[in-house]
Amino acid sequence: MVTVVQMYGMFQDALTYDDVHVNFTQEEWALLDPSQKSLYKDVMQETYRNLTAIGYNWEDHTIEEHCQSFRRHGR
Repeated sequence: MVTVVQMYGMFQDALTYDDVHVNFTQEEWALLDPSQKSLYKDVMQETYRNLTAIGYNWEDHTIEEHCQSFRRHGR
């Protein structure tokens, strides 16, 4: 049986944070209703947790930076 860690090793360079991150402009963000904003927040937090769990190396991005971004933009 192949473990998640072994699978990650096989595809280590296949995925980056930027591949899964969705970034809205202020104008786009303003068009979202509260439930869409909440869904975005939940999905991005889950993405962070999942990537961290498989050993993703946060060279340019930290959870703290992203959470601060949520607060700055009312997300």
